[in-house]
Amino acid sequence: MRRTLSFIFMALAVMCFAVPVFAQGEAAGSVTNWVAITSGFAMAIASAVCGIGQSKATAAACEGLARNPAARPGIQLALILGLALIESLALYTLVIIFAKVK
Repeated sequence: MRRTLSFIFMALAVMCFAVPVFAQGEAAGSVTNWVAITSGFAMAIASAVCGIGQSKATAAACEGLARNPAARPGIQLALILGLALIESLALYTLVIIFAKVK
């Protein structure tokens, strides 16, 4: 227990001394556009979540139609409305990316 605590405190001390290294300015030639990089990850995550949501909604609609074919109009309306709202997540993400990335 004592050895583990001493290791943790030594690691924290090393991290405290490393902070000034990260405070230095960037070199003139190494400018990274982090907004563009993270925008790609945001769009990938939004697309993945939309795909999962749409697949679950479609599966639930198919199951509902299999159980009660007479409820087709209500299920179809709810499915189309749900898919439109799910797809809007990806579209909003795309709009925000175009607004932020220059």
